[in-house]
Formats: sequence, structure tokens, C-alpha cells
Amino acid sequence: MTPRSLNERLASRSEKLRLNDGFVRETFKLPVEDARRRARAYLKEFPAEAYMTMIERYRPTADGRIEFTMRRLPTAD
Repeated sequence: MTPRSLNERLASRSEKLRLNDGFVRETFKLPVEDARRRARAYLKEFPAEAYMTMIERYRPTADGRIEFTMRRLPTAD
């Protein structure tokens, strides 16, 4: 087994485990100001204290937009 194939297998396994962790994820790709508004609205709709809501990842895209993933629990405790 080559180091590259081992790395790919571990990354694939890690991704599968992450997706089965019970969180709901939504990904958006918006202009910067719209992304800020959407993230604020999402946090208002699903407060972090009740849903463990957070911006899981974000990145600027070549076209000047922001792609980001919001993560939250499906229900509040």
C-alpha cells in the first residue's frame, strides 16, 4: 500500500465519520454581504446555545463570493 492510497483511505473514512455525527449541515455560496446576512439570520433562527450552531468552514471563491457551511443539531435540547 502506497502512502498516497493510505492517505486517501483515511481521508475518505474521516469524511464518512464526520457526516454521520448527527449534525445538520447547509452550504451556501453568496456574495460577501449576503453571506454575512445569511450567517446572522441562521444563527438567529438556530441559536448556538440550543443547537450548537457554528460556521464549520468557509472560503473565498475565485468569483468574489464566500462559500460556507453552517452546522447545527437537528433539534434543540
